[in-house]
Amino acid sequence: MATTKATAHGRHIQVPNTALPSFILKSVFGLPGFRGEQQSIIEHVVEGGDAIVLMPTGGGKSLCYQIPAICRPGVGIVVSPLIALMRNQVDILRQLGVRVATLNSSLTGSERSKAKAALRDGKLDLLYVAPERLMMTDFLDMLDGAQIALIAIDEAHCVSQWGHDFRPEYLQIAELAVRFPGVPRVALTATADRQTREDIRRRLKLDAARLFLASFDRPNIRYAIMPKTEPRRQLISFLKSRLGESGIVYCLSRKSVEETAAGLKASGIRALPYHAGLDGAIRSRNQDAFLKEEGLILVATIAFGMGIDKPDVRFVAHLDLPGSLEAYYQETGRAGRDGLPAETLLLYGMQDLVLRRAMIDQSNSPTEIKRIERAKLDALLGVCETSSCRRQAILARIMHEGRRA
Repeated sequence: MATTKATAHGRHIQVPNTALPSFILKSVFGLPGFRGEQQSIIEHVVEGGDAIVLMPTGGGKSLCYQIPAICRPGVGIVVSPLIALMRNQVDILRQLGVRVATLNSSLTGSERSKAKAALRDGKLDLLYVAPERLMMTDFLDMLDGAQIALIAIDEAHCVSQWGHDFRPEYLQIAELAVRFPGVPRVALTATADRQTREDIRRRLKLDAARLFLASFDRPNIRYAIMPKTEPRRQLISFLKSRLGESGIVYCLSRKSVEETAAGLKASGIRALPYHAGLDGAIRSRNQDAFLKEEGLILVATIAFGMGIDKPDVRFVAHLDLPGSLEAYYQETGRAGRDGLPAETLLLYGMQDLVLRRAMIDQSNSPTEIKRIERAKLDALLGVCETSSCRRQAILARIMHEGRRA
């Protein structure tokens, strides 16, 4: 049996259904073949199956919904939590000729009208939308009149209160299962422990979804963890041997981001700040510079990086202790996505631990969630203080949770 569908480049193709994903992979994305579980996931979703996909940063998660959306009739709806994430992926897809649009608060009125018209006219393969806009009545009414190829929930750990980046807006997404029965749904994340995975399945009503759990080993990344003594000096020493390389430096506070970026520039190191308190135009300009230029360092809070597709990040440094091992693993995973050697540096101190614990205690979270967050913080501290190989300790924790799922 053959299928005919306009490709991303405006041509019509006629190939067997079973060969269409491979055809799209090569003709649209220019890639020679699938990696790991990609082909199994894509074929499962193309055939109409629901899926929960756990794949490390750089493992190619986005293809697992982009290719099925192009293969299947209609438009693929991608729920994405960050405007920066959407913008990055949409720009790349447009360069490949994919019919794609986005709806979020950063658009002008005319841009929103254009995207909505393309949706109504069936001229989109993919539409990226923020969860807040997705559940608006007028948008849902528009979807009722469209043919939907699939619904992808990117960064699906945001749905879970056990996760490290909980977004309450994600809780409403489960309503789509009732409103659009028969439409395949795929939830994707780069890190989710056993409790978070169970929460994703339950909260998104993906009870029958097939779980795809890829290997989380990133052998090209070297992990360095050391006590924090003189953090600015330690960081500059780490960076001096990596001049001309692109990297990310994570700080816990906006103030620390500003001071660190200024300190690096004063030391002759090209660096730009990125945090939620910056003017939107400045944030976008700094992100674009980081994505397009070589040898630039972005000093950022965790507001930066989710879903950012820059394959040649050669290092990720943390000047403060992250909130959990899962968050640390996802953030360091933004290094070396091209498969070439990459390095990480984590500086930690007891003051970090005291601050993190105070943030947990002062939050409005229920007692049980606070208990879990403390346990996750303790697990990360255990990895920091282990005398054995840090890679093995990280993988043992992550894969142990995987086997329990």
